[in-house]
Amino acid sequence: MHAFLEAEMGDKPALRPRSAIGPAVRAIAAYILDHARTAIVDPERSNQDAVHDFRRAIKQWRALMRLLEPFIPDADRLRQEARDLARSLTRARDGQSALNAFDDLLKKGLVLSERSTATIRDRIEAIRANQEQAVLTPELRDAIIAWIDATAVAIESWPLDPFDFSSIAAQLAAGYRAARRLVPSDWSQATAEDLHELRQRVVDHRYQMELIDPLWPRHGRMWTEEAERLRDRLGRCQDLEILKGFTGPHQPLAHWRSRLTPACAERTTELSHRAARIALRLFAEKPKAFRKRMEALWEQGRSNGG
Repeated sequence: MHAFLEAEMGDKPALRPRSAIGPAVRAIAAYILDHARTAIVDPERSNQDAVHDFRRAIKQWRALMRLLEPFIPDADRLRQEARDLARSLTRARDGQSALNAFDDLLKKGLVLSERSTATIRDRIEAIRANQEQAVLTPELRDAIIAWIDATAVAIESWPLDPFDFSSIAAQLAAGYRAARRLVPSDWSQATAEDLHELRQRVVDHRYQMELIDPLWPRHGRMWTEEAERLRDRLGRCQDLEILKGFTGPHQPLAHWRSRLTPACAERTTELSHRAARIALRLFAEKPKAFRKRMEALWEQGRSNGG
């Protein structure tokens, strides 16, 4: 577990102009896997927290694998395996997502009787409890831990030396371009699937940009925070879709469909407007210009001893 030790000895690993890229990438990968493993094995964490923290680490891992796909022979396979493990836990998040959406609607003015509010909350809480208990089984925990341990060993053999930042910059620009292309030209016509796909690429971009924080300390943090805000708005839209799903025929919240569905639609429109403003700022630059700026920052960092 040499890679884990590297990740634990210092600050959160990132790419730095005066340091070799290969070892830094290995340390980043080890750091992510270590957090994923801790989320699953920590006895102090609830199932809800374990699932949330593990899925967050896996999103970071998948973003890294997309970045490294041209350079690591098994990157695509490792990304897909991680995706499948995360999907096996997705149902455990549906109840929490629906609860988040319901609370958001109440804060934004949805008026229901105290009895209806309590009943809806109780039903969603029951869904969440049942899903978490059913999904995160001891067998699945063991399978996840085995995958993490095997993958951690594989990191040491990744062919990353020598490595050139221009290759990293090209992949950062590719991730930026992939997200930028999915920004709707007309947000009012965007479907839930459109917004979900955009959110996935924004998540990739957000975590990929986090890898180069030392290049651009103040503005880099502002950039990732802006991407996180966009991700949040799009994620809330997804939560509302999950809540709406529970109002369908024979679903636990079917009785309140006429009250919840219009409220969900109105809130989604509001969130989409906010997301559109953020996306306009975040993706204003052309991908080629974005890549050149990343390369210039790297060269500046090398010159300044960063």
